[in-house]
Amino acid sequence: MEVYNVTDDAETFTSNAFLAVGDRTVLVDVGSMPGVVDVVRERVDDVDAVVLTHQHGDHVGELDAVLDAFEPELLCYDDHPRRTRELHDGDIVEIGDETFEAVYSPGHADDHLAFVSERTIFTGDVVTYSDGAFDDGSFGRTDATGQSREREIKSIREILTRLPASVERMYAGHGESFHGDVTAVIERALERAERREPKYPDE
Repeated sequence: MEVYNVTDDAETFTSNAFLAVGDRTVLVDVGSMPGVVDVVRERVDDVDAVVLTHQHGDHVGELDAVLDAFEPELLCYDDHPRRTRELHDGDIVEIGDETFEAVYSPGHADDHLAFVSERTIFTGDVVTYSDGAFDDGSFGRTDATGQSREREIKSIREILTRLPASVERMYAGHGESFHGDVTAVIERALERAERREPKYPDE
């Protein structure tokens, strides 16, 4: 499965948006970068589905543009007027050439899902590799209204219990992607979240 970050060259704030090319061409999140449709078209002619980790604006800003351009299915946890399939914890989702399990992982967002296969995890914002606060294992912000560090910690623990040891590729909603010992990265993220200190203490 080939995975491309189609918002990699964004000049404005956006999430990462990953185009997984394989038997089922899927966008995991779409980001908020103007022109993302054109970047997708440089890689593929069609998109079978859009799968959302959650619906924060930086992850869905260009959603209508993508849906209008490709008319894909829309899979997500929370309600959306254009949703074609509601996702729940434990649901199976085909992305690229791999079969993923949806893991409900709130804390950063009430509708947050991560997606885990035997080789790959799309973590959204629940865990990142490097995001400016921590390198080699970080966690999503939980300092805004409606967010919860305790729920975030519980979600990271749940991901670890359901993460196959064979997973070696992590694609997060922000920062760099990671290939290697994904379990160790997520364990470091959990340890840092469990300190219950401000993620960005200078803000």
